Amino acid sequence: MVDKKYDGREHVEERGQWASKVEFLLAVAGNVVGLGNVWRFPYLCYKNGGGAFLVPYLVFATTCGVPLFLLETAVGQYTQEGGITCWRKLCPIAEGIGYGGQLILFYSCMTYIVILAWALLYFVFSFSPQLPWASCDNYWNTGETIPWGNKTNSSSAATEFWERRVLAISTGIEDIGSIRCEVLMCLVAMWIICYFCVWKGVKSTGKVVYFTATFPYVMLIILLILVFYLLPDPARLTDPQVWMEAGAQIFFSYSIGVGSLTVLGSYNTYNNNCYKDCLWLCLLNSGTSLTAGFAVFSVLGFMAQEQGVPIAQVAESGPGLAFIAYPQAVAMMPLPQMWSICFFVMLILLGLDTQFVAMEVVMTSITDMFPKVMRLPGRREKFLLLFCVICFLLQLVMVTEGGMYVFQMFDYYACNGACILFLCVFEVLALGWVFGAERVYGIIKDMTKIRPNAFFKICWLYLTPVVSLGTFICSLVEYQPLTFNRWYVYPTWAYSLGWIFALSSILTVPGWALYKLGTESGTLRRRVYISLDPVKVTIKSSMWTDMQTRGSEEVTVEMETHRLKLIRICGNIWKPLTGL
Repeated sequence: MVDKKYDGREHVEERGQWASKVEFLLAVAGNVVGLGNVWRFPYLCYKNGGGAFLVPYLVFATTCGVPLFLLETAVGQYTQEGGITCWRKLCPIAEGIGYGGQLILFYSCMTYIVILAWALLYFVFSFSPQLPWASCDNYWNTGETIPWGNKTNSSSAATEFWERRVLAISTGIEDIGSIRCEVLMCLVAMWIICYFCVWKGVKSTGKVVYFTATFPYVMLIILLILVFYLLPDPARLTDPQVWMEAGAQIFFSYSIGVGSLTVLGSYNTYNNNCYKDCLWLCLLNSGTSLTAGFAVFSVLGFMAQEQGVPIAQVAESGPGLAFIAYPQAVAMMPLPQMWSICFFVMLILLGLDTQFVAMEVVMTSITDMFPKVMRLPGRREKFLLLFCVICFLLQLVMVTEGGMYVFQMFDYYACNGACILFLCVFEVLALGWVFGAERVYGIIKDMTKIRPNAFFKICWLYLTPVVSLGTFICSLVEYQPLTFNRWYVYPTWAYSLGWIFALSSILTVPGWALYKLGTESGTLRRRVYISLDPVKVTIKSSMWTDMQTRGSEEVTVEMETHRLKLIRICGNIWKPLTGL
């Protein structure tokens, strides 16, 4: 079934929908299960007390992750709109949340694909007769290089391959240097792949995810051998940093706050059981993180045993795990080329899913803002090409000899978890308090014919905003300026630029609210009424068959009743300001 919003205009294409429920589930799974599940969660779990880390992780998943996951998916399915235009139907003054989320996705599109380019380069090198990071007699090695990195004041062959061969890293961000041609070619290849995964919208995305979302699990099962990292250390639960990192991991891995779940949910039919889907997808995401942890630390445990060192000495997170620790570990195994190929294929597919879904979300949000222009035949493909070219040109600086400094600065500030937390706080306030948690609860019940657990209403009203706001404040209090490899301190101008990127997504929320209030007519009180008031939407029974038994008039009356109730609440709030 397809939305007939633009019937009678043959030159404007209809808004698509998933060809099947499986496509939706795989697309969401591919989006939320990404690189963070493999290289961030296992390290955080090990560093923060092993099994004890699961306590704060599950607390944040229960109070924030799952409720927001369900909330955003249901909003998309209900409004049939993207991450920006959905707010026009629910809470117009909060549309800035959508703009902020799209900005963060735009920034992530620029950083994520650079990681894929590095992984592709390692994948190509994995076909060498001898893995180039397994020996010390290469032209990029120094005299202090050793194969396994178990001597003081010596660097491993894997470290030097990463820093001197792949990155050819310079002395600092002030020294950008030349472009690394091999990385550049891999970057071009990844952009071409992503373009053709997304260019036809959900028609192409829905087909690609059958492979990209499932094959990484085959790789994880292959790599899954031993168990180490869940040995619990309950004393770590008293450290606030452990709770902050657990919260940040939930917001990152569940892909909440940026509008991607809203867009993916908007391609569902109205009566899809999003309630059950969300519960299973959240379980899949957290289960994948645990499984990836077993797989990663089984390999790192093998490496530690071979070197005769504690596993803490080889455990790393982020690019250090993917491009130093793990390549070094597979070089010690029998058939190292096979293990290396398996690992980097898994890494590429995990990242590829997240990358092209982020691109699809941005494209959908823009298309829904300008449907008469963007849904003309061939217009989407051209705009997507322009989007890819702009991102590619902007990120050329990240594939230079000083590009790693730029990459880390961009990732640390522009895609910062505090920015996502800020958006989530206002999102749940807008939907839980302004639009109404009771009404969201009723919408989900109406769409799915299932009464959701009342705990979700409590979360939307109280637990989620309080926990999200508390974590956001703690992240600001505990802020530490970015350093590279714990020794390089960025110049002041770089920190200033980083904060500009961070604030760009945050300021869209108050910025849009002020713009909305300034452009409405009437007194300030009336402007607030209009800006908070959900638009009156008449649901056509011919579009959503499950509404036939109720009829569009009843739905309209319900919305009108909610509108009047909202205005009465606002009137009570603004009584002291009646003179305004």
